[in-house]
Amino acid sequence: MSALELHEVVKHYQAGDDAVRAVDGVSLTVAAGEFVALYGPSGSGKTTLLLLAAGLIAPDDGVVRFDGRDISTLSERERALYRRRDVGFVFQSFFLMPGGTALDNAAVKLIADRWSMNDAHRAARRWLERVGLGERTGHLPAQLSMGERQRVAIARALVNEPGVLLTDEPTGNLDSARGRETLGLLRDICHERNIPVLLVTHDPQATAFVDRIHTLRDGYLSDGLDADLGVVSG
Repeated sequence: MSALELHEVVKHYQAGDDAVRAVDGVSLTVAAGEFVALYGPSGSGKTTLLLLAAGLIAPDDGVVRFDGRDISTLSERERALYRRRDVGFVFQSFFLMPGGTALDNAAVKLIADRWSMNDAHRAARRWLERVGLGERTGHLPAQLSMGERQRVAIARALVNEPGVLLTDEPTGNLDSARGRETLGLLRDICHERNIPVLLVTHDPQATAFVDRIHTLRDGYLSDGLDADLGVVSG
């Protein structure tokens, strides 16, 4: 089955006279059906690592592979197809279209990929039902709770049944109860769909849901959770 692999990946930025070592020789494999959490302080490189895995930015050195393909060697068109068809991305900010229903928002990736409206809505409805929103498909984002909006965003990420799911602080805007529900849903989908899921988080509750934990600090990856991050598992 498909795995997400990063091998000795480097990404540096220039900030004035200073070089920011966002990702500095990181190697990480997330196997199919594995739910992996990535902790770290703000500015530690976590989001940069997700963007590298999504093919949204290219590494300065090293290799990013999914399903055996080196993402960094793909053409721009091939990377766009990879992002649209192979990657599901869940953001902390939901980025829902305010004028679109839950069904419209969940279907948007498929419509962008030239699916017919009927087929896109049919697939989106199945995923909204899967995340517990089968009775809310016609509601606008303003009519949904924060937790429901996040579930729409998860349905949108998964509507084309991608091979890998990347999640950037998906519980950051949720209370503790809704956060636990979201983490449980992501874990269940990871195992049901047998896909690799990489979770960037500060949420201490995540330790009870994931299969494995890493810490990223100053661009360097370590196993487990650094005690001085102030994260206590529940």
